[in-house]
Amino acid sequence: MPISFLTAVIAFLITGLGVGFASGLLGVGGCFIMTPVQFWVYTGMGMDPHVAILIAFGTNLFVVVPTAASGAYGHTKKGSVWWKAAIVLGLTGAVGAVIGATIAAHLPAKILTFAFGLAILSGGVRMLTAKPPKIEEKTKDSSWLWAAWGIPIGIVTGMIGIGGGVLMIPIMVLALKFKMHQAVGTSTALMIFTSIGGLAGYTYNGLVAGVYGAYPVGHLIGYMNPESWLALAVTSVPMAQVGVKVAHKLPAKELKYVFIAVMISMGLKMTGVFSWLGLPI
Repeated sequence: MPISFLTAVIAFLITGLGVGFASGLLGVGGCFIMTPVQFWVYTGMGMDPHVAILIAFGTNLFVVVPTAASGAYGHTKKGSVWWKAAIVLGLTGAVGAVIGATIAAHLPAKILTFAFGLAILSGGVRMLTAKPPKIEEKTKDSSWLWAAWGIPIGIVTGMIGIGGGVLMIPIMVLALKFKMHQAVGTSTALMIFTSIGGLAGYTYNGLVAGVYGAYPVGHLIGYMNPESWLALAVTSVPMAQVGVKVAHKLPAKELKYVFIAVMISMGLKMTGVFSWLGLPI
């Protein structure tokens, strides 16, 4: 059944609520929510799946910019953002994201959607099975180490159109020994930078490919849809503050398991496991 423009707007407004809450609560961009919804809407409007997934990725990253800024502001007031780490990880991640977006522009849609789901699923499983850090282990304070992680993670996040928090948080907790609340807060801040880098890559590559002007889904500027962005951002930005408040009321252990559950669920959906099992989710 074809999807109307009004249906798309309503779907995006509702999705924005979940995106904002997830961003503030878990320190992620919410792209694991936005990607499936946008892909469903764009293909339902008759768009080619390859172009649809790239537009979903590019628009995701544009939504992440104000949503992450909103979440970072709330977490900064709570004292859980390590800005030195956020800036180093964010800037190096932004460089990687531009590279990743360029790579994605030349890959088939099926590979991109599967890679998106697999990356999220792997991060969730890794956090679930990893041993908790020892009490005496200190958070690693090394700009060079952060940069070494930031660039490759940026490339991956650029390829799969996410802000990076869903992959960066497991690394911050397991490899860099961040405390969970600090990892969530710092993640929201670094995503401001990585999402701008990825957005630049998708916009530029879309313009080079000749994707601009009026389409059934609205107007496009490269692989980015301003109308979708507005509908998603108008609800996600204020909702991020609600997520921040809830995050700081949850103990670190419970917050970690909420994060893992969301990651595994969306990873299974995007890799096609739920469809293969015949589940209507």
